Amino acid sequence: QVQLVESGGGLVQAGGSLRLSCAASGRTGATFGSAAMGWFRQAPGKERDFVAAINWSGSITYYADSVKGRFTISRDNAKNTVYLQMNSLKPEDTAIYYCAARRSIGVATALDQYDYWGQGTQVTVSS
Repeated sequence: QVQLVESGGGLVQAGGSLRLSCAASGRTGATFGSAAMGWFRQAPGKERDFVAAINWSGSITYYADSVKGRFTISRDNAKNTVYLQMNSLKPEDTAIYYCAARRSIGVATALDQYDYWGQGTQVTVSS
């Protein structure tokens, strides 16, 4: 079993930046190093949407069109941590951001392709 804990959320003005972190614990061992990771977000009253994904080694990344060029996903397998650097934030980026892991090395964009989920961290962007 793998536990995921997100951190780094908060309140920021439009145009600002935040860096989210997701730390994996539990039976990580070799698991995290072979797990593709993703970030999703859910705004009030809306469905949970894909934001970004990264493969097991960090060599492949994929982004939703709405964040492409502004957000960067990365990972440090030695620290069992994945990051989401968010720049040029907009009010429409306001949501709860969730980290997810899948028992596979390749990137994925669908919720049901992920096996483990964190509890989420709130990001609020004021105009």
